[in-house]
Amino acid sequence: MALGALHRSPLVDQAVERLREQITEGRWPVGTRLPGETTLAKTLGVGRSTVREALRALAGAGLVQARQGAGVFVIADRPAEDWTARLRRAAVTDVYEVRMLVEVQAARLAARRRTPDDVAALRAALEARRAAARGDDAAFVDADIALHAAVVAAAHNPVLTDLFAEFVPRLREGLIALVDLLGLRADDPNPGDDTHAAFVEAVERGDAEAAGHVLQAELEQTLDRLRGTR
Repeated sequence: MALGALHRSPLVDQAVERLREQITEGRWPVGTRLPGETTLAKTLGVGRSTVREALRALAGAGLVQARQGAGVFVIADRPAEDWTARLRRAAVTDVYEVRMLVEVQAARLAARRRTPDDVAALRAALEARRAAARGDDAAFVDADIALHAAVVAAAHNPVLTDLFAEFVPRLREGLIALVDLLGLRADDPNPGDDTHAAFVEAVERGDAEAAGHVLQAELEQTLDRLRGTR
């Protein structure tokens, strides 16, 4: 496929797509030095600034790398998969295992760092989970995740908070399916209320070991159920 001039906006997006096609289709194999900005700009019919932005985007996707004094080289023929995409295709059990590692440590930190506002938020989230038991499975799972998110937030570590947030969409999907598949709310619309109350109380009284132990036991039980559905 010839490069060809571009005619419609946004030009940067089009330039990125056109150059990506050339790389993924093998016109510029891995290790190849790309033509200079001036040549690319002339071929695509755009300004050098547009080419420069397009090359930055391709570098961000892991396809090219600028080498000082040497030019821009192709380093991969497929874009690097970002974290969100990887989570979307990951087995929910794999995501859950990592979630457990993150959240149990977060619970221990929360017990040491919680503030009165954090305790109030945890209590409110626990009551919201109980109230959601009167609703459908999706509402209940959302309330359950919100309670766990409140525990993570009480750890006061923004990296943990952001990491947990990345897990939420995949977790939500898996947990709703699990509740429905196993009929976990058929006999008790609010399963796990006692354990959730126990780890909230452990965080509130500052007992880091109890908070981590109770939460790990609760999460391991759910993980065992997830594994049993495979």
